[in-house]
Amino acid sequence: MREFVYPEMMVHVPMCTHKAPQNVLVISEAPKRLQTEVARHEGVVVVHAPASLEALREVADGSVDVVICEADVDAAVAGHINRVLSEEGVVSMRHASLEEVQANTVLLGVLSNYFKVIMPYRLANEETLLLASKGNHPTADINLHRADMLDGLEYYNTDIHPAAFAMPNYIRKTYLGIIRN
Repeated sequence: MREFVYPEMMVHVPMCTHKAPQNVLVISEAPKRLQTEVARHEGVVVVHAPASLEALREVADGSVDVVICEADVDAAVAGHINRVLSEEGVVSMRHASLEEVQANTVLLGVLSNYFKVIMPYRLANEETLLLASKGNHPTADINLHRADMLDGLEYYNTDIHPAAFAMPNYIRKTYLGIIRN
């Protein structure tokens, strides 16, 4: 997979799902390429936290609109992500392969305590990311104007955004009642 696909999809899908993101938290040990993508959105303040629970504890309640998370997410991390997100907050994160049903079922169960929408989305290969939102739906509420105004992208666009959420029937059946869309 080309190296630009992952950071573009990790950042622009949640950024164009949120109505008006102003504060973005990047949780990563190597945040540079994610921060570069966030910087394409004018007027957005980027905060970086190392991929640790201790760093996440330092972020103020409700102070973040979008979280881009490369850390492993367990119940404690999910609780803190929920705490720091605003009322319309959106998070994108890595997760186990969709073939690892047990691991994903546990994660999705934890996230369901905090988010109305929880949906996997595909990159250019079989790898998937996960989007969780407190309010906005990634295909129904995409901000087309924001997505169309992004310059210099090599992969992400307004057609790729909703298409990334299309899943084959065996995935839909496997995760029926677990994925919230």
